[in-house]
Amino acid sequence: MAGPAVSTASGATITLAPASGSLVSGKLTAAPVTDGVRITGEIGGLSRGSTHAIHIHEKGDCSAADATSAGGHFNPSQQAHGRAGSGPHHGGDMDNIVADANGVARVDVRALGVSLGGGATDIGGRAVVVHAMPDDYATQPAGNAGARVACGVIELVP
Repeated sequence: MAGPAVSTASGATITLAPASGSLVSGKLTAAPVTDGVRITGEIGGLSRGSTHAIHIHEKGDCSAADATSAGGHFNPSQQAHGRAGSGPHHGGDMDNIVADANGVARVDVRALGVSLGGGATDIGGRAVVVHAMPDDYATQPAGNAGARVACGVIELVP
């Protein structure tokens, strides 16, 4: 693993836009915490009661219609894909999100071992991607999470 993640930015905003022909969008904020970065907010346009993977991807480029321009998962420590807090995992791996009866997910997840604005673990300028299916936390390299249904760039707030 890389050294401790040190954040130099106070936070970040993420505006998720639809990808892959979905209607999924949302607004998230990110803030540094002791062990990484906490991401909170709401994502709408999901199916009622559905579960979805949410990851930080290596490139802050959501220009492709299917969001493949965001690249793979952010993985500064070159670890296997997994569940954050349960053994080896990518810096971009986070817990799945679940939509309510209205198709809205209230997001409160943590990316461990990453930072906002600081060094090799910095997620600023990278992308958050929501996937069509849940992350199984095991399948390599991305948890068998399916299509990318929303993408947004992590924009640092000084």
